[in-house]
Amino acid sequence: MRAKRFVFCLFIMTLLTGISLISCGNSSKAKVERAETVLAGEEGFQEFLEKFTGSAAFQMTRVKFPLKTPITLMTDDGNSEKTFPFTKEKWPLLDAETLKEERITQDEGGIYVSKFTINEPNRKEFEAGYEESELDLRVEFELIDGKWYVTDCFTGWYGFDLPIGELKQTIQQVQEENNAFKEIHP
Repeated sequence: MRAKRFVFCLFIMTLLTGISLISCGNSSKAKVERAETVLAGEEGFQEFLEKFTGSAAFQMTRVKFPLKTPITLMTDDGNSEKTFPFTKEKWPLLDAETLKEERITQDEGGIYVSKFTINEPNRKEFEAGYEESELDLRVEFELIDGKWYVTDCFTGWYGFDLPIGELKQTIQQVQEENNAFKEIHP
């Protein structure tokens, strides 16, 4: 019986040592990837994202306006659409909480998911919204000349169901939210 217990303990210790080595290897791999990024003169995405969500001034310098996809709203008659360029005045500043990856089950039963759906070396795409429903947010990041930029975005602020007559009011609300963000994250 003691021999079996000894073999079992030896097996567990070997297993834990292996896991520890794998963990250290992954950490070393991440450090090497960061070092390669620095040597290549490229900005690391995580460092960029921390600055982007922590400073309104920095964020505004890293959004390529006008964005690729314009804002499209249904006209008052409900029979046609009108597009507006997604410009600087319409941009809702994004905080760290908004771009946080998570899965939340709501009390009423819906599941809200926010995650990076594309995670390539030169392109990242973040999406958020309820499962089995339309997106609330989609933000596309691209590495351009060694720096990360937002190049496209869809936000629920300017969803297709927004009446065209409420666009100015919505822009004003976005700007008020942005002013509050700027007070906390200049």
